[in-house]
Amino acid sequence: MAADSVRMSELAGLGIPGGGYTGVRWITTGLDLVVSDPEDDSPIAHVHTADAQEMSDAVGTVAAGLREPWELWRRRETLERAAALLREEHERIARIVSAESSKTITEARREASRAAETLRLSAAAAPLLEGETLPLSDSARGSGRIGWNRREPLGVVAAITPFNDPLNLVAHKVGPGLIAGNAIVLKPAATTPLSALALVDVLLRAGMPANRMAALVATRDASSALVSDPRVAAVSFTGGPATGDVLARLAGARKILMELGGNNAVVVCADADVAEAAAAVVDGAFGVAGQNCLSVQRVFAHESVYDELVARVVAGTGRLRVGSKRDAETDVGPLITEREARRVEEWVQEAVAAGAIVRSGGIRHGAFYEPTVLVDVPDDARVMREEVFGPVVSIMSFTDLDEALHRVDDTDFGMQAGVYTASLETALHAAERLHVGSVLINDTSDFRIDAMPFGGPKRSGVGREGVASAVRELSEPKNVIVNRIGIG
Repeated sequence: MAADSVRMSELAGLGIPGGGYTGVRWITTGLDLVVSDPEDDSPIAHVHTADAQEMSDAVGTVAAGLREPWELWRRRETLERAAALLREEHERIARIVSAESSKTITEARREASRAAETLRLSAAAAPLLEGETLPLSDSARGSGRIGWNRREPLGVVAAITPFNDPLNLVAHKVGPGLIAGNAIVLKPAATTPLSALALVDVLLRAGMPANRMAALVATRDASSALVSDPRVAAVSFTGGPATGDVLARLAGARKILMELGGNNAVVVCADADVAEAAAAVVDGAFGVAGQNCLSVQRVFAHESVYDELVARVVAGTGRLRVGSKRDAETDVGPLITEREARRVEEWVQEAVAAGAIVRSGGIRHGAFYEPTVLVDVPDDARVMREEVFGPVVSIMSFTDLDEALHRVDDTDFGMQAGVYTASLETALHAAERLHVGSVLINDTSDFRIDAMPFGGPKRSGVGREGVASAVRELSEPKNVIVNRIGIG
């Protein structure tokens, strides 16, 4: 009991009421999981780890909450108030995000602002649920009938979120899920649960009914129990494809929405603004220490601009400041754990052993991995084939554009790709040819607004996120058809 009292004081210092939320109450005992700062492994706070029974109880609680009315206009107002609270408490929330994650304080402040925007967009998506009229009069079989549909909630949504955007990716599941009328059981990443719990508290204070949402860090068994629970109508997951496969098998035949990562590329054509492209590549490759599903991982530069691009990227990388997340001047902080930094180090060493050349970086200090630029990388190296999820970019040359576009697509992923060119014809050709979710002209893959459809084909995911798209994914139409015969 004394330990729980001390641990609750840690949470209270962050403005978080408990180490988990069951759908009816905050958990203030059994705070068994330490949340540490990846920069120095210092403890920040403790939270509760739910077992399978607790997770089942949470599903039951929020499922019962669905039977209580929560009208659309009230849902909209709750999300609007929550967005306003996030803006008012911006600095406190940003410091929580930065403390538990890899984000520098500057990056965390941007994420807190984006999360408020995501909730605002979710509130503004309310009209999407109004549906449409049915074209019954266009068929002889529809004669004498009128009809319409409205979009209704799916039910209980299991939302499983990763560590790299611990606030905004939660908002991207919670905001659309709630405006659509669902109940939500949230399982945040065990390494970064505090941002999610802070958001739940904001939503409750904004007027969300207590039993519309639960948020619990969970054991593997409890997570499996959540996804396989027959009362769960949909699973919304962001994470790696291997875990996605496991969850899909557990979920079976029900609605699944998955964002599974990327191996994003940028093509720099002969007529590109090389200085602009190089600066954008540096920014897009090394933000959040490369732990971003939109991160620039591969760059294909035309042979006529290759040497200049490499030189500019190497110079820009050398100017980045690696250091404490708490310093507003820091550009690159640590990876989420030292184990992840060691994995990135291993992948780079493998590439070098196979012939790649390190032009910058390639050095690890604990959980920190210096921003790394590779050239002459074999196509079969893991840094080329798989998602690095670390501060590593590989630059290759090409002579033929179609060859470069083929190499961009020669991966199991298809999230986003960037193309730098001054030619509209080249831009449109690349946009038509590339098999990705978004093609960005004179931008890198590392661009997104929270309102756009987001996701990609192949192993990058199933369905589309982005607020409006997620609202549609997490709702379904119900038709009402009236036969006017016999109605007075």
